[in-house]
Amino acid sequence: MTLDRDLEQIARQEARLQFTGFNADTAWRLGSRLRELAVARGLAVVIDIQLTGQPLFFAAMPGTTPDNLDWVRRKRNTVLRFHRSSYAFGLQLQKQQRTIDDKLGPEAHNYAGHGGCFPILLRGTGCVGTITVSGLPQRVDHELVVEVLAEFQEQPLAELALDAPPGTAC
Repeated sequence: MTLDRDLEQIARQEARLQFTGFNADTAWRLGSRLRELAVARGLAVVIDIQLTGQPLFFAAMPGTTPDNLDWVRRKRNTVLRFHRSSYAFGLQLQKQQRTIDDKLGPEAHNYAGHGGCFPILLRGTGCVGTITVSGLPQRVDHELVVEVLAEFQEQPLAELALDAPPGTAC
């Protein structure tokens, strides 16, 4: 099943795309690379990187709206609460045939089970921040973050990329 394969692959991404240290310079380099790709590909995205609640990088590309900021906030809240990528959280709900309202009740409006936010994980420590992209279809938001993290950490993207969704050309 594609859902199970995606969840397994995202768990692999989260295990392999961890840092031994993370600071403002790291955030700037990652954010700048994400922005560079967005410009080169003509993507209308918001990019947000935060460490322990401190904003370290932010960019809003032409074509984005304040609504993208709210998506960033909600995705970030999800990662900070569950220490998993927002895409994994949403896929897990889908697998369980549950909604975010089922899981979180009245506070669900502050969370989003949509792809695009990835935890900044420090080896031996855990989740210390977030890298978020908003503006594209959720799977593409997630894949853009993973692409840059894999490049940054010199991990082969082919080993970490999600399978092409069913019905898409190879």
